[in-house]
Amino acid sequence: MEFGLFVQGYVPAARAKVDPGAEHKALIEETEYVIQADKSGFKYAWASEHHFLEEYSHLSANDVYLGYLAHATDRIHLGSGIFNPLAPVNHPVKVAEKVAMLDHLSEGRFEFGSGRGAGSHEILGFMPGITDMNHTKELWEETIAEFPKMWLQDEYAGFQGKHWSLPPRKVLPKPYGKSHPAMWYAAGSPSSYAMAGKKGLGVLGFSVQKVSDMEWVVESYKTAVKEAEPVGDFVNDNVMVTSTAICAETHAKAVEIAVGGGLNYLQSLLFRYHDTFPRPEGIPEWPELLPEYTEEIIELLIAEELMICGDPDEVLAQCRRWEQAGADQLSFGLPIGVSRQDTLNSIRLIGEHVIPKIDTDPVHRTSRFRDAA
Repeated sequence: MEFGLFVQGYVPAARAKVDPGAEHKALIEETEYVIQADKSGFKYAWASEHHFLEEYSHLSANDVYLGYLAHATDRIHLGSGIFNPLAPVNHPVKVAEKVAMLDHLSEGRFEFGSGRGAGSHEILGFMPGITDMNHTKELWEETIAEFPKMWLQDEYAGFQGKHWSLPPRKVLPKPYGKSHPAMWYAAGSPSSYAMAGKKGLGVLGFSVQKVSDMEWVVESYKTAVKEAEPVGDFVNDNVMVTSTAICAETHAKAVEIAVGGGLNYLQSLLFRYHDTFPRPEGIPEWPELLPEYTEEIIELLIAEELMICGDPDEVLAQCRRWEQAGADQLSFGLPIGVSRQDTLNSIRLIGEHVIPKIDTDPVHRTSRFRDAA
């Protein structure tokens, strides 16, 4: 199993009220986290693309952000988590160009994650008037198989679809080296895992809640990917799952950090905006919030395998549970409610005590799938 982290530009109102520079500091701090993760042996860093999601995510221009990180890091793979390729949001040709450019700037470390947007608030900003959020599936399905053609055909043959079109054109630059970057899909429901597997795409599993929910979902993906008809040049047999992670020198310190991290507010915002995700029982409707997390709640979340939290040995054991469930990659959310120093310390401790004992490819080679195409 490999390791990553994701950043999203979380700027809660409580932080903005006391600091006029909160938005800037949040974005700059998250670049520090990626740079430290690079030094600490993480393989992946994923940067979100969201629009209009106040507080929850101010990282909208993630192509710019990832371009900076391509220069600021040496080994870590940099992924779009996601680029939105729906024509009303980003013209597909411009997405193809961004992917190839980042592939060059990172010298083959870029990974292309795509998806359909966070929920109705985001989607309706670009497509006002639609009444069924599943409309975005039609746009994505029409588009996703065109990207490898744009990259690999000397002159792209062109496209005439329902939602966008292009005459024959040379789409430039071409990707760096052989083939094209690995392709991923951000899955918001269990059925999406199997769909991604059939298309030969890796899965960015941002919606998985706990380890026990993971096993059968991974099995459905792994069954589907065996019979994949890849839309790209190769099959990216890969499932990434996400979890909040806090690691400290002692269990008590980790729990103390978690209690002060405002995790209930972040979770409430998640379900405010991701209203197309299944809503677990007990999650209140916005603006009602989940109750503030106490030590008892944090301990319950740890016991229920809903978050990773503890000293290095405990975090290692918790990560092993995800490995046993079949995850290919475990990517950590590092909440901005946790101080900069505590977050950097979590990354360092995980890099020193956890990753070397689980990651079987520490050189972070880029050739596992791509060079075999």
